[in-house]
Amino acid sequence: MRQKIKDGLAAISYFLYEKGILPNRIKVQSIDGTIDELLRTQKSMVRFGDGEIVMIKGGDLMLQKASPEIAEGLREILAYPDEGLMVTIPGIFDTLSDHHKASRQFWKDHLLFCRKTYEKYCDPNRIYYSTFVSRCYYYASDRSGCKAWFAKIRKIWENRDVVIVEGERTHNGVGNDLFDTARSIERIICPPSDAYGAVPAILDACVGYGKDRLFVLSVGVAAKFLTVELFKRGYRALDIGNMDMEYEWYVRRSPGKIKLEKHELTSEEANREAGYTQYLEQIKTRIGS
Repeated sequence: MRQKIKDGLAAISYFLYEKGILPNRIKVQSIDGTIDELLRTQKSMVRFGDGEIVMIKGGDLMLQKASPEIAEGLREILAYPDEGLMVTIPGIFDTLSDHHKASRQFWKDHLLFCRKTYEKYCDPNRIYYSTFVSRCYYYASDRSGCKAWFAKIRKIWENRDVVIVEGERTHNGVGNDLFDTARSIERIICPPSDAYGAVPAILDACVGYGKDRLFVLSVGVAAKFLTVELFKRGYRALDIGNMDMEYEWYVRRSPGKIKLEKHELTSEEANREAGYTQYLEQIKTRIGS
């Protein structure tokens, strides 16, 4: 009964904004527009999903404990003034008609409790970019556009020397061709949880590379702070979140969310048994181990 009441309130609230009865001041670029900007420019990108908004409000995430320091830092990044750093948020404010039913309900519920946080901390004078650039498969009611989106995404790192900064379970591009267009790949492996505390050590490992490297980050909330610091130092850094997981679901034509076997692998022995020798060779630094 409580869930039905919440869903009903969320539906009413969203209807009022969707129909313009209540004003919506937050503007978000399309997925295509976001990818095109990444291809057209050398801008960096920091990604805000629902989890980062929850942390701004003081809530914990599964892999990161909240703190006032994290919340304040995320608020500042959300309103970051330099246009050279693309800030993405979920493109959910005008319509959810392109989402499947479960995704529509999730985001309506999210906005019921978090819309005021967006309105308080987002800059009304800028157009944000779409967080769904890295989560473009699961949400969609029509997934026919995913092939073209991922084809364009793979061009972003085409012929680039890439440094992937990720957790020990993430395995970006392992077992698929997401990063096959890159000229080279090296990896910095980070703690699987509460990686925010390791940001100084991770950053030290990153700045040991030349500024010709493209950094691709997939290390939770810590990625937001690392992306900003790398951007300030003249590097190009892209916070891609769980893009690899979405790509795996796309390649497998999964009807919904499924667990990936590679996310269970942590030891060198387990990775070798899985045939991931190239992945192990790409690891140049391990933080916190």
